[in-house]
Amino acid sequence: MTKSSAILFILLFSLLFKLEEVRVALVLVVLLIAGGLFMFTYNSTQFNAQGFVLVLCASFLGGIRWTLTQILMQKAELGLQNPIDIMFHLQPLMFLGLFPLFAVFEGLPLSVSEKLFHLKKTGMLFSLVGKLFLGGILAFGLGFSEFLLVSRTSSLTLSIAGIFKEICILFLATRLLGDRLSLLNWLGFAVCLSGISLHVILKAMNSKGEEALKLHKASSNPDLELLLRHTEYGEEEEEDIGTPQQH
Repeated sequence: MTKSSAILFILLFSLLFKLEEVRVALVLVVLLIAGGLFMFTYNSTQFNAQGFVLVLCASFLGGIRWTLTQILMQKAELGLQNPIDIMFHLQPLMFLGLFPLFAVFEGLPLSVSEKLFHLKKTGMLFSLVGKLFLGGILAFGLGFSEFLLVSRTSSLTLSIAGIFKEICILFLATRLLGDRLSLLNWLGFAVCLSGISLHVILKAMNSKGEEALKLHKASSNPDLELLLRHTEYGEEEEEDIGTPQQH
Protein backbone atom coordinates (compact mmCIF):
# COMPACT_ATOMS: atom_id res chain seq x y z
CA MET A 1 0.00 0.00 0.00
CA THR A 2 2.84 2.38 0.80
CA LYS A 3 4.20 2.10 -2.75
CA SER A 4 1.11 3.97 -3.93
CA SER A 5 2.65 7.12 -2.41
CA ALA A 6 5.45 7.10 -5.02
CA ILE A 7 3.27 8.77 -7.63
CA LEU A 8 2.38 11.49 -5.12
CA PHE A 9 6.06 12.27 -4.52
CA ILE A 10 6.75 12.34 -8.26
CA LEU A 11 3.86 14.76 -8.77
CA LEU A 12 5.13 16.91 -5.90
CA PHE A 13 8.67 17.19 -7.26
CA SER A 14 7.41 17.67 -10.82
CA LEU A 15 5.44 20.68 -9.63
CA LEU A 16 8.37 21.99 -7.55
CA PHE A 17 10.77 21.78 -10.51
CA LYS A 18 8.07 23.15 -12.87
CA LEU A 19 8.03 20.06 -15.06
CA GLU A 20 4.26 19.86 -14.79
CA GLU A 21 1.63 22.56 -14.56
CA VAL A 22 -0.95 22.57 -11.78
CA ARG A 23 -4.10 21.26 -13.43
CA VAL A 24 -7.26 19.86 -11.92
CA ALA A 25 -7.23 16.92 -14.34
CA LEU A 26 -3.64 16.00 -13.42
CA VAL A 27 -4.36 16.08 -9.68
CA LEU A 28 -7.50 14.02 -10.26
CA VAL A 29 -5.53 11.37 -12.18
CA VAL A 30 -2.93 11.05 -9.43
CA LEU A 31 -5.54 10.86 -6.67
CA LEU A 32 -7.54 8.23 -8.55
CA ILE A 33 -4.49 6.05 -9.17
CA ALA A 34 -3.00 6.40 -5.68
CA GLY A 35 -6.35 5.95 -3.93
CA GLY A 36 -7.33 3.03 -6.15
CA LEU A 37 -4.01 1.27 -5.56
CA PHE A 38 -4.38 1.80 -1.81
CA MET A 39 -7.88 0.25 -1.87
CA PHE A 40 -6.75 -2.56 -4.17
CA THR A 41 -3.97 -3.67 -1.79
CA TYR A 42 -5.83 -2.95 1.47
CA ASN A 43 -5.45 -5.73 4.07
CA SER A 44 -3.30 -7.75 1.66
CA THR A 45 -0.26 -7.68 3.98
CA GLN A 46 0.50 -7.28 7.66
CA PHE A 47 1.68 -3.87 8.85
CA ASN A 48 5.31 -3.48 9.92
CA ALA A 49 6.53 -0.10 11.13
CA GLN A 50 10.13 -0.54 10.01
CA GLY A 51 9.08 -1.77 6.58
CA PHE A 52 6.59 1.10 6.29
CA VAL A 53 9.32 3.70 6.95
CA LEU A 54 11.77 2.04 4.53
CA VAL A 55 9.23 1.83 1.69
CA LEU A 56 8.12 5.41 2.31
CA CYS A 57 11.73 6.62 2.13
CA ALA A 58 12.25 4.59 -1.04
CA SER A 59 9.17 6.21 -2.60
CA PHE A 60 10.43 9.66 -1.60
CA LEU A 61 13.90 9.07 -3.07
CA GLY A 62 12.38 7.47 -6.17
CA GLY A 63 10.35 10.63 -6.77
CA ILE A 64 13.51 12.76 -6.60
CA ARG A 65 15.46 10.33 -8.78
CA TRP A 66 13.04 10.19 -11.69
CA THR A 67 12.25 13.91 -11.56
CA LEU A 68 15.95 14.80 -11.78
CA THR A 69 16.40 12.19 -14.52
CA GLN A 70 13.67 13.87 -16.55
CA ILE A 71 15.40 17.24 -16.12
CA LEU A 72 18.72 15.78 -17.34
CA MET A 73 17.24 13.99 -20.34
CA GLN A 74 14.97 16.78 -21.56
CA LYS A 75 17.58 19.54 -21.55
CA ALA A 76 18.84 19.76 -25.11
CA GLU A 77 22.08 21.52 -24.17
CA LEU A 78 23.21 18.53 -22.09
CA GLY A 79 22.91 16.11 -25.01
CA LEU A 80 21.56 13.23 -22.90
CA GLN A 81 18.31 12.56 -24.76
CA ASN A 82 19.55 9.13 -25.86
CA PRO A 83 18.92 6.46 -23.17
CA ILE A 84 22.32 4.89 -23.89
CA ASP A 85 24.06 8.17 -23.05
CA ILE A 86 22.28 8.62 -19.75
CA MET A 87 22.91 4.98 -18.81
CA PHE A 88 26.60 5.38 -19.67
CA HIS A 89 26.89 8.25 -17.18
CA LEU A 90 24.53 7.04 -14.42
CA GLN A 91 25.08 3.28 -14.25
CA PRO A 92 28.66 3.48 -12.85
CA LEU A 93 27.43 5.79 -10.07
CA MET A 94 24.53 3.45 -9.34
CA PHE A 95 26.95 0.52 -9.16
CA LEU A 96 29.20 2.38 -6.69
CA GLY A 97 26.19 3.19 -4.55
CA LEU A 98 24.88 -0.39 -4.44
CA PHE A 99 28.19 -2.24 -4.14
CA PRO A 100 28.77 -1.47 -0.42
CA LEU A 101 25.29 -2.78 0.40
CA PHE A 102 25.98 -5.91 -1.65
CA ALA A 103 29.32 -6.45 0.11
CA VAL A 104 27.78 -6.11 3.59
CA PHE A 105 24.57 -8.10 3.16
CA GLU A 106 25.41 -10.63 0.43
CA GLY A 107 29.19 -10.65 0.00
CA LEU A 108 30.10 -12.90 2.94
CA PRO A 109 27.38 -15.54 2.37
CA LEU A 110 28.23 -15.64 -1.34
CA SER A 111 31.97 -16.00 -0.70
CA VAL A 112 31.48 -19.23 1.30
CA SER A 113 28.73 -20.62 -0.92
CA GLU A 114 29.26 -23.77 -2.96
CA LYS A 115 27.80 -21.96 -5.96
CA LEU A 116 30.87 -19.74 -6.26
CA PHE A 117 34.18 -21.25 -5.11
CA HIS A 118 33.33 -24.85 -4.17
CA LEU A 119 31.60 -26.04 -7.31
CA LYS A 120 31.43 -29.81 -7.64
CA LYS A 121 30.10 -29.80 -11.20
CA THR A 122 31.02 -27.55 -14.09
CA GLY A 123 27.41 -27.63 -15.28
CA MET A 124 26.40 -25.69 -12.17
CA LEU A 125 28.94 -22.98 -13.03
CA PHE A 126 27.65 -22.59 -16.59
CA SER A 127 24.08 -22.53 -15.30
CA LEU A 128 24.93 -19.81 -12.79
CA VAL A 129 26.82 -17.70 -15.34
CA GLY A 130 23.96 -18.10 -17.82
CA LYS A 131 21.40 -16.94 -15.26
CA LEU A 132 23.55 -13.93 -14.36
CA PHE A 133 24.00 -13.08 -18.04
CA LEU A 134 20.26 -13.36 -18.69
CA GLY A 135 19.48 -11.23 -15.65
CA GLY A 136 21.93 -8.60 -16.87
CA ILE A 137 20.27 -8.47 -20.30
CA LEU A 138 16.81 -8.11 -18.74
CA ALA A 139 18.05 -5.40 -16.37
CA PHE A 140 19.63 -3.52 -19.29
CA GLY A 141 16.39 -3.74 -21.28
CA LEU A 142 14.36 -2.54 -18.31
CA GLY A 143 16.65 0.42 -17.67
CA PHE A 144 16.73 1.33 -21.37
CA SER A 145 12.92 1.27 -21.65
CA GLU A 146 12.51 3.36 -18.47
CA PHE A 147 14.93 6.06 -19.61
CA LEU A 148 13.41 6.06 -23.10
CA LEU A 149 9.93 6.55 -21.65
CA VAL A 150 11.10 9.41 -19.42
CA SER A 151 12.88 11.15 -22.32
CA ARG A 152 9.79 10.95 -24.56
CA THR A 153 7.08 11.60 -21.95
CA SER A 154 7.64 12.32 -18.24
CA SER A 155 8.54 10.74 -14.92
CA LEU A 156 4.86 10.83 -13.99
CA THR A 157 3.97 8.69 -17.02
CA LEU A 158 6.71 6.23 -16.04
CA SER A 159 5.25 5.94 -12.55
CA ILE A 160 1.77 5.31 -13.94
CA ALA A 161 3.15 2.63 -16.26
CA GLY A 162 4.81 0.96 -13.26
CA ILE A 163 1.55 1.02 -11.31
CA PHE A 164 -0.24 -0.58 -14.27
CA LYS A 165 2.37 -3.36 -14.17
CA GLU A 166 1.78 -3.86 -10.44
CA ILE A 167 -1.99 -4.17 -10.72
CA CYS A 168 -1.53 -6.65 -13.58
CA ILE A 169 0.71 -8.75 -11.30
CA LEU A 170 -1.82 -8.59 -8.47
CA PHE A 171 -4.64 -9.47 -10.83
CA LEU A 172 -2.71 -12.49 -12.16
CA ALA A 173 -2.05 -13.56 -8.56
CA THR A 174 -5.78 -13.80 -7.98
CA ARG A 175 -6.23 -15.95 -11.09
CA LEU A 176 -3.16 -18.17 -10.90
CA LEU A 177 -2.25 -18.34 -7.22
CA GLY A 178 -5.71 -18.27 -5.72
CA ASP A 179 -5.40 -14.96 -3.83
CA ARG A 180 -8.76 -13.65 -2.69
CA LEU A 181 -9.87 -10.04 -3.00
CA SER A 182 -12.67 -8.30 -1.17
CA LEU A 183 -15.24 -5.98 -2.69
CA LEU A 184 -13.15 -3.01 -1.57
CA ASN A 185 -10.12 -4.42 -3.38
CA TRP A 186 -12.05 -4.85 -6.63
CA LEU A 187 -13.45 -1.32 -6.27
CA GLY A 188 -9.90 -0.01 -5.90
CA PHE A 189 -8.90 -1.99 -8.99
CA ALA A 190 -11.64 -0.25 -10.99
CA VAL A 191 -10.73 3.19 -9.61
CA CYS A 192 -7.04 2.70 -10.42
CA LEU A 193 -7.80 1.61 -13.98
CA SER A 194 -10.07 4.61 -14.45
CA GLY A 195 -7.26 6.94 -13.37
CA ILE A 196 -4.81 5.29 -15.79
CA SER A 197 -7.35 5.48 -18.62
CA LEU A 198 -7.96 9.17 -17.90
CA HIS A 199 -4.23 9.84 -18.03
CA VAL A 200 -3.92 8.11 -21.42
CA ILE A 201 -6.83 10.14 -22.80
CA LEU A 202 -5.38 13.41 -21.53
CA LYS A 203 -1.95 12.59 -22.99
CA ALA A 204 -3.52 11.85 -26.39
CA MET A 205 -5.49 15.10 -26.32
CA ASN A 206 -2.43 17.12 -25.31
CA SER A 207 -0.29 15.61 -28.06
CA LYS A 208 -2.92 16.43 -30.69
CA GLY A 209 -3.20 19.95 -29.33
CA GLU A 210 0.56 20.46 -29.49
CA GLU A 211 0.70 19.24 -33.10
CA ALA A 212 -2.12 21.58 -34.09
CA LEU A 213 -0.37 24.48 -32.35
CA LYS A 214 2.88 23.78 -34.21
CA LEU A 215 1.07 23.71 -37.55
CA HIS A 216 -0.71 26.96 -36.71
CA LYS A 217 2.56 28.67 -35.81
CA ALA A 218 4.20 27.43 -38.98
CA SER A 219 1.34 28.70 -41.14
CA SER A 220 1.18 32.08 -39.36
CA ASN A 221 4.92 32.75 -39.71
CA PRO A 222 5.51 34.56 -43.03
CA ASP A 223 9.29 34.10 -42.95
CA LEU A 224 8.94 30.34 -42.51
CA GLU A 225 6.34 30.18 -45.27
CA LEU A 226 8.64 32.15 -47.63
CA LEU A 227 11.53 29.81 -46.78
CA LEU A 228 9.41 26.75 -47.54
CA ARG A 229 8.29 28.22 -50.88
CA HIS A 230 11.90 29.06 -51.80
CA THR A 231 12.95 25.50 -50.96
CA GLU A 232 10.15 24.00 -53.06
CA TYR A 233 11.04 26.34 -55.97
CA GLY A 234 14.71 25.30 -55.77
CA GLU A 235 13.79 21.62 -55.83
CA GLU A 236 11.61 22.13 -58.90
CA GLU A 237 14.49 23.88 -60.71
CA GLU A 238 16.86 21.01 -59.87
CA GLU A 239 14.33 18.51 -61.27
CA ASP A 240 13.99 20.56 -64.48
CA ILE A 241 17.75 20.71 -64.91
CA GLY A 242 18.18 16.99 -64.24
CA THR A 243 15.44 16.02 -66.74
CA PRO A 244 16.83 15.68 -70.31
CA GLN A 245 14.99 17.67 -72.95
CA GLN A 246 13.42 15.79 -75.85
CA HIS A 247 13.93 17.17 -79.42
